[in-house]
Amino acid sequence: MYRARTLVTNVLPLLPPNGTERLSVVVNQLRCVVRGTSSSSGNGGGGGSASTGGNPAPTADGSGVSSSTSSRQYATAVALEPFLNGSSTNYVEEMYDAWLEDPKSVHISWDTFFKNATAGAKPGEAYIPPPTLSASTQLTISPKPSFISSSGGILDERIIDDHLAVQAIIRSYQTRGHNVAQLDPLGISSADLDTSTPPELVLQSYSLEEKDMNRMFKLPATTFIGGSETALSLSEILRRLEEAYCRHIGVEFMFINSLEQLNWIRKKFETPAIMAFTKDEKRLMMARLVRSQGFEAFLARKFASDKRFGLEGCEVLIPAMKLIIDKSSELGIESVIMGMPHRGRLNVLANVCRKPLQQIFTQFSSLESADEGSGDVKYHLGTYIERLNRMTNKNIRLAVVANPSHLEAVDSIVQGKTRAEQFYRGDTEGKKVMSILLHGDAAFSGQGIVYETFHLSDLPDYSTHGTIHIVVNNQVGFTTDPRFARSSPYCTDVARVVNAPIFHVNADDPEAVMHVCIVAAEWRATYHKDCVIDLVCYRRNGHNESDEPMFTQPLMYTKIKNQIPVLEKYGKKLLDEGLITEQEFVEEKEKYDKICEEAFKIASKETQVFNKDWLDSPWRGFFEGRDPLKCGPTGIDKESLVHIGTKFSSPPPGEFVIHNGIKRILKSRHDMVKEETVDWALGEAMAFGSLLKEGIHVRLSGQDVERGTFSHRHHVLHHQKIDKVTYRPLCDLYADQAPYTVCNSSLSEFGVLGFELGFSMTNPNALVIWEAQFGDFNNTAQCIIDQFISSGQAKWVRQSGIVLLLPHGMEGMGPEHSSARPERFLQLCSDDPDYFPPEGEQFEIRQLHDINWQVMNCSTPANFFHAMRRQIALPFRKPLIMMTPKSLLRHPEAKSSFAEMVTGTTFQRVIPDDGPASRNPENVKKLVFCTGKVFYEIRKERKNRNLDGDVAICRIEQICPFPFDLVKKEVAKYPGARLCWAQEEHKNQGYWSYIHPRFETATKELGQRDFSYAGRASSASPATGNKHQHVKEQKMLIDSALQL
Repeated sequence: MYRARTLVTNVLPLLPPNGTERLSVVVNQLRCVVRGTSSSSGNGGGGGSASTGGNPAPTADGSGVSSSTSSRQYATAVALEPFLNGSSTNYVEEMYDAWLEDPKSVHISWDTFFKNATAGAKPGEAYIPPPTLSASTQLTISPKPSFISSSGGILDERIIDDHLAVQAIIRSYQTRGHNVAQLDPLGISSADLDTSTPPELVLQSYSLEEKDMNRMFKLPATTFIGGSETALSLSEILRRLEEAYCRHIGVEFMFINSLEQLNWIRKKFETPAIMAFTKDEKRLMMARLVRSQGFEAFLARKFASDKRFGLEGCEVLIPAMKLIIDKSSELGIESVIMGMPHRGRLNVLANVCRKPLQQIFTQFSSLESADEGSGDVKYHLGTYIERLNRMTNKNIRLAVVANPSHLEAVDSIVQGKTRAEQFYRGDTEGKKVMSILLHGDAAFSGQGIVYETFHLSDLPDYSTHGTIHIVVNNQVGFTTDPRFARSSPYCTDVARVVNAPIFHVNADDPEAVMHVCIVAAEWRATYHKDCVIDLVCYRRNGHNESDEPMFTQPLMYTKIKNQIPVLEKYGKKLLDEGLITEQEFVEEKEKYDKICEEAFKIASKETQVFNKDWLDSPWRGFFEGRDPLKCGPTGIDKESLVHIGTKFSSPPPGEFVIHNGIKRILKSRHDMVKEETVDWALGEAMAFGSLLKEGIHVRLSGQDVERGTFSHRHHVLHHQKIDKVTYRPLCDLYADQAPYTVCNSSLSEFGVLGFELGFSMTNPNALVIWEAQFGDFNNTAQCIIDQFISSGQAKWVRQSGIVLLLPHGMEGMGPEHSSARPERFLQLCSDDPDYFPPEGEQFEIRQLHDINWQVMNCSTPANFFHAMRRQIALPFRKPLIMMTPKSLLRHPEAKSSFAEMVTGTTFQRVIPDDGPASRNPENVKKLVFCTGKVFYEIRKERKNRNLDGDVAICRIEQICPFPFDLVKKEVAKYPGARLCWAQEEHKNQGYWSYIHPRFETATKELGQRDFSYAGRASSASPATGNKHQHVKEQKMLIDSALQL
C-alpha cells in the first residue's frame, strides 16, 4: 500500500481534469494486474502470490491452461511491477478492456503501460514510475530501454522523466512558492517563521541541470504560465513561476478540494502580464496613499500626545479597502458591513467611509456630549454612511460596527448583521450585501472567536456567502514576537479549515496589493466563500503612539526607523516611470493637508459632541411618531389563540410519517387547546405565532433549539422514513405571515450569541432569540454579554431587543447544569438600589426606558407569552435576560388559561398570592417573596403543613428593573407579616444581593420590617453534585421559608 500511496501522490499533478475524481478509485483498486496475468486467488486473498487452489490464469494464447510453474512465474512478475500486488483484478481489467477498445479512452500512463507490456517488456519494465517529490532523495532513474509511445513511436524514458519532473516543479511552486516569497517589507524575517527553502523548489531535486535550461517542455493543463503558448523553455518556466509565486505575493490555495477553484486562482496569478495596471489606476493608488499617510501625519502633528492607534507602516490598507469596495460595487454589492480592531480605525472612518473629518477631530477635544450615553474612546466607535461610489457611480452603504478593545469579539456580530441585512433584502446569495473583517496578526491566530466565526461561514442559517478578511500583519503582537505568539507557520492558518484561499502580500508593494484585492473581490463574487488577504507590514510606532517598542523589539525598530514610507517608495516609482511629476506629487499631498486644516478649523468651533453621529445601525422611521412612554397591547383575541394552538398541535399534512412520541405530544397539545390551557411549549408557540401573524419576523437560534434541550419544543418535525424531510408548523400558520426561523447552531456560545446580537441590530421589528443549551453555558459568551449587550446602548447609543433564554433551576443535576448565574446579569443592571422612582401611571414604562436591560424569571406560560410579545410592543428596544424553567416545562401546575392571555391582559411584574392568605391579610404571619420554580415547591409544602392562611407567597417575575411600587404595595397589604426572601440558589449567588438593598428602599416609608433570607448557604460551587446533599439543602430551604 505504501507504493500505491506513493504513486498516487506523485501522479496527482499529472492527472487529467477529471483525475481527482478517479483518485480514490486508484488508491483503493491499484492492487491489481492486467488481464493477461490475472490473479488466481479464488477467495480474493491479498497476498502477492497466486493461490494454487484458485482459477488458472490465462496464458498468452488465451487457452486458460496454466501449470504451477506459470503461476509461480506470474507471482514473480507481479512483484517486479512496483504498483501491483494482486489483491484485486477489477480496476486494471477495466482499464485493459477500455484500452483494447480505444487506446485514447484511457490516460496516457495506462496507454504507455499496456503498449510496453504487449510489446514484450520484461516484468518491472512496462511501468514507468514518475518522479518522487521526496526532499531527501534526488530523482535518479536507472537506465531502461525505450518503449513505444502513445503515438506509436519510440519513447525515450529520459524525456518522460524530465517532463514529469517539470510538472512536479510547477506543482511545487503552486504549493510551496509562498514559503520563499519576499513578503516582509523590512527584509528581516519570514512571514511563515521559516527562513529555509523547501527542497521541492530546488532544481537539483529533480535530476535537472543547468544544461536543461534551454530545453523546451510541454506545459500541463494545471498551469497558465504559458498564456497562449503550450511549451516553454525550462528557464522561462522557472522565471514565470518565480514571478507568479515568489515575488511580493505568496498564495496558499492548493489545499482547496475543488479543481475548478484551483484553476481559477492559478489563472489569476499565473497568466502573463496579469498585474499590468493602467496609468490612471496607478495614479489613483498614489492619491489614495497620499490621503492615508496624510491623515496619520496630520493627527500626529495636531494631537501628538493622544492615543489614536495610527496606521503608519500599513498605509496601503486604505487604498486596499477602497479597491475591494470599488470592485465589489462594480460586481453588484450595495452594502458593506465592516468590523475591525482599533489600529487604523480613524483612518478607515475618514478615508474609506468618508466620515466628516470635523466629527473625527472633535473626538480629540474634551467636549460634553449633547445626547444620551456615556460614550466610548474614539478608536472604538462605529459609523454608518450612505454615499456615492465615484468609481462605479453607484450608491453604497458602509457600516463600521463599534467594538471594545476585546480583539476579534466583533467578528461574529458583523456576520450576524450582514446575514440579517441579506435576509431582509431577500439577498439569498449574498450578491447585494457583504462583510469585510479586519484583523491583527496576533489576534487572528490567538483568539478562539476567529475559529468559531469561520465555522459559521457555510452553515445554512448563518452563512453570509463569503467574507473578505484582511489581516494587518504587524509581525508583532503588542510586544510579543510571533515565534512566541503562535504555533502555526502563518498567522492566517486558521482560515485553511474552511478552504479559504490565503493571499500573502508585501504591503510595501501597492500594485501587488491592488492585484490581490481585485482577486479577493472577484473570488467572493464568483464562489461566495471566504478568503484572506494577509498584508505583511510593520508598525512604525509602538502599540500606541506613546509606547516605546525598542524595549522589546530593538532590531526590528532600528530597521523601521530607517524604513522609507510606502508613499515615498511608490511616488518615486511613478516618477521613474514618468507617470507623475514631482510637482504633481507635492501638490497632491498639499491638497489633502489643506482639506484636513479646514476641517480642523470647523471642529475647533464646536462646543458639543453627539454620540448619535457614531451610530452603526440606525433604525430609520422606528422612533418617529411613537410615544416613547407608551407600550402596545400584549394580549390577543381568543380566536387567534385557538387557531395557532390548533395548527401547532396538528400533524403535518399528507403522508408525512412522524414519530409515535410526537403523536402523543401533538394529541396532548390538542387536548389543552380544547381545555383552553397552555403549558410552556404551547404558550411559547402562541407568542411566536401571534407575532408572525402581525408581520414580525421571529428567529430562534442556539444549540438544539429545534427540538429543545428538554424535548419540549419540537418546532421541526422529521419524517421517520425519508431523510432531510421536515415540517415546521409555525411556518404554516397563515398565508401572509412573517417568516419564522428556527435553527440549530454550531456548538458555540461566543460566536453564535454574537451573531444573533448582530442580527438583532439590523431590524427592530423582529424578535431575535438565543437559547443556551443550559443556562450556565452563557459564561463562554461572557465577552458578548459584558462588552456589547449590557453596555452597548450606553457606549454607542445602539439599542437591541435580543432575548437570551437561559434554562435555570436547582434540580440535583450538579454544578454545571443548575444555575444560569442570574447574579452576574443583575450585577450589570444600571438601576440604583437606593433610588425609588416617582410613582405614577408610567412607572413601569419609565423604568424600562431608563434601564440597560431586563432580567426575568417567569413562573407561568402566560407571563412568558406576554414577556415575549412586550419585546415588540415597547416603543424602544432593550435586551431581555430570561431564566427559563426545566422541570416546569411539564409541571402539571405550571399551566395557564387562555383567560390570562386574551385581549386586555398584560405582563405581570409581580404575581401576588391569590389564596386564603390574601383574603385575610391582617392575619398573615409571614410574607415570602420568591421567583421562578421555587414558588411551586414552597406552595406545595405550605399546603401540606396547613399554613395557607398564615403564609403568603408573592412571586417577583421581573427582577430588573426592580418593581419598587408593587413590592411596596404587597408589603403594605400584610402589615403584621414578617418579610422573607426565598431562593434556591446559594446566598452569594442568585438574587439576594440584588434584592436585599432594593427591598429596604421599597419599604422604607412603611417602617422598619424584619427581612430575612431563606435558602442555601454561601458556596463557591453553583450546586452540589451529591443527590443526598441536594435533597437535604432543599428541605432546609423550605423549612426556613415556612418557619413562623
